[in-house]
Amino acid sequence: MTTINSISDMQDDLVAARHDLHQNPQTSYEEEFASNLVSEKLTGWDIKHERGWAITGIIAKIEGQKNTSGKAIALRADMDALDIIEKSGQPWASKTPGKMHGCGHDGHTAMLLGAAKYLSETRNFDGTVYLIFQPAEEGGGGAIKMIEEGLFDKYKIDEVYGLHNWPNLPKGKIAVRPGPVMASADRFEITLTGKGGHAAVPQACIDPIPAACQIVTALQTIVSRTVDPLDQAVVSVTNINGGTGADNVIADSAVLTGTYRSFKPETRAMLTRRIEEISTGIAEAMGLEINFIEQPGGYDPTINTPEETTLCNGVARTLVGEENVETDADPCMGAEDFGAMLQQKPGCYIWLGQAEADNPDSPHNHFCHSPFYDFNDSIIPLGVEYWARLTEKALPLDKEEK
Repeated sequence: MTTINSISDMQDDLVAARHDLHQNPQTSYEEEFASNLVSEKLTGWDIKHERGWAITGIIAKIEGQKNTSGKAIALRADMDALDIIEKSGQPWASKTPGKMHGCGHDGHTAMLLGAAKYLSETRNFDGTVYLIFQPAEEGGGGAIKMIEEGLFDKYKIDEVYGLHNWPNLPKGKIAVRPGPVMASADRFEITLTGKGGHAAVPQACIDPIPAACQIVTALQTIVSRTVDPLDQAVVSVTNINGGTGADNVIADSAVLTGTYRSFKPETRAMLTRRIEEISTGIAEAMGLEINFIEQPGGYDPTINTPEETTLCNGVARTLVGEENVETDADPCMGAEDFGAMLQQKPGCYIWLGQAEADNPDSPHNHFCHSPFYDFNDSIIPLGVEYWARLTEKALPLDKEEK
């Protein structure tokens, strides 16, 4: 799938590294195996890098043949796994019980390693490229932590770029779109406190269970009656915990937790406000005390900037042909902490197809976070070449190239 022979020649080594990563998955801020593997590879290729960002993260630096542009870009890959019991059946399946690379971050890491090797050997660009090997994307906010630790203060980075394998897209296709690509994601917790007692004398109690049920129903009206029909948002109550386990006891408290997602900052703020207002109104009307907590760890929406998206679109068309680049793919209500980087710098995040259209039973067709999922090794060279050509286009030696 790649037209650069030196990248094709790397494939076996990169696939082997990907399998090593897959067999040794670690979750947020514990990615020591991945961090050590990345550092070992970079050291062997004589690529300068700094460890210890967000505990296990690594930032590598490669300078081009020239630096008359004074410009720098960053390419980012995530390294963490998930708390899932793997059922892919692959020979390289996880050797760590209860953890697996169920989102393809092992493949993302392998592709960025390949790009590091190619770019360090050719340096066919004018400027500097930083390679960000990031931990803790899966709920840990690793990108946010790296920013808080001074990522964009220490390094002069003008643009940031990311990619993700996409099982909903056939192998050989790339989706690139301006504007929102992934949603924001926030979590809430609602604690209702009443008065427990015997179920035979409910008049002596203040029962939190009916209030919890009414809150769940009422929250569904936020999207249907408050959000513009041309906008998109999700409010999901995912857990209700209440009761003692006895069928003749009214509990004194109940806890609801859930998530809400949107693409626009103003919609995000409205969801936060309305969830609290509705929950508080119902609780107080039913004589209950309420504690509403917007839990930390919310992710910003991932929003591509126009100029950088145009650049990536052009690179994608060069790689797979215009007919294989989707520019009208629907944005996803899933979330990505790369959105925090795009809040700081212009850039673009693309989806790289990995589905096997001719093999419906392929593990590459299962969507991310499925125990049956596996990253498609055959797209590694395409990902490496995408990073290489993007760097050379964003930092051209010949200004007419861009």
